[in-house]
Amino acid sequence: MENGATKKPSSEATKRWHFGPNDLLSAAGGRSIRGIIYKIIDNVDEQGPRPMVPLGHGDPSVFPSFRITTSAEDAIVESLRSAEHNHYPPSVGLLSARRAIAEHLSEKLPYELSPDDVFITAGCNQSIELVATSLARPGANILLPRPGYPMYETHCVFSNLEFRHFDLIPERGWEIDLDQVEQSCDENTVAMVIINPGNPCGSVLSYKHMEKIAETASKLGIMVIADEVYNHSNFGSKPFVPMGVFGHIVPILTLGSLSKGWIVPGWRLGWVVITDRKGILKETKVIDSITNFLEISADPATFIQAAVPQIIERTKGAFFERIVNLLRATAEICYDKIKEISGITCPNKPEASMFVMVKLELSLLDGIIDDVDFCMKLSKEESVILCPGSALEMKNWLRITFAVEPSALELGLERLKVFCKRHEKKQSK
Repeated sequence: MENGATKKPSSEATKRWHFGPNDLLSAAGGRSIRGIIYKIIDNVDEQGPRPMVPLGHGDPSVFPSFRITTSAEDAIVESLRSAEHNHYPPSVGLLSARRAIAEHLSEKLPYELSPDDVFITAGCNQSIELVATSLARPGANILLPRPGYPMYETHCVFSNLEFRHFDLIPERGWEIDLDQVEQSCDENTVAMVIINPGNPCGSVLSYKHMEKIAETASKLGIMVIADEVYNHSNFGSKPFVPMGVFGHIVPILTLGSLSKGWIVPGWRLGWVVITDRKGILKETKVIDSITNFLEISADPATFIQAAVPQIIERTKGAFFERIVNLLRATAEICYDKIKEISGITCPNKPEASMFVMVKLELSLLDGIIDDVDFCMKLSKEESVILCPGSALEMKNWLRITFAVEPSALELGLERLKVFCKRHEKKQSK
């Protein structure tokens, strides 16, 4: 065999082996947004003259304008060089990190969080895994937003936790269809997930609407999982209100991380925080499940955890203000440019996070089958990467990331305009 290639075994030959793939992993992995984006990237013509413009994922850390402060970087270096944090951390996380996070989040709550309310995770993705695993039991189901972040579906599949979708309504600023939530809920429903500020919609929920969410969940006897990883990325007129404000109405698990606010997704430091003024999660032993999960899962690096208090203390308001102003400017560019592009429409101007959802008008485009086909052909012809809405349970929509250098964003959107013009359906006479 040439180049050391291994001969592919026949189906007859494989019968004698007692092992094979985990079908749950295959099903879960097929929902990975990262895997879908990589397939689109692989479609880019490497021989083409145009550099790739990545408008499909939310990782602005690769762009100079979004770099974290040197003071936060220094905190990591000092923690590592101290040689005091080379040990295994407690399964729930270092006390100093939990205390710092509790104090930081308490600033926007009407009461003080305790370090005992905080559980450290390896990024928010592990927080999602923790939630799905901790709540999974035979017959249980969870309610997820559509569109949303597909990692929730991924971990539900792998944990054998049934999921049901409720819709976000674009005409109402992507508010939750609470009537649909009630219709989808039954005696086996354990929780509903909200993502606020919104990924992928760039929306911010109002205080009044969030209060209704809490009241609805309480009436249904389910907890609220509040994904607030974009809580520092609010640049619109509507203020961000943490779901924990309503912890006296319904038990809440808040998910967060350093990833988006501090623009350091590679540091893999997240958390799950309990806001449950009536002690329901303790009484129902959900906290025991969370602790048990952390006892058998991987921990974030100890020196990263140890640096958290200094990272929070040293990152001044000027850093967040700079990032917010940059996101506001790029969101404005994105919204204005999209209005000039035939074949796509944007129902709402983004107010937060790093994304906007736009609807494909297939009737105006020629030779485009659906959103996946659109993204594959766009990457091939123009080297621009977008995320197809199908990856977010929204067929024939697109997610566009505006958390990139302004010049790169303008270039990518100009190529998108050219692509749509090329595929514009000719009007018959």
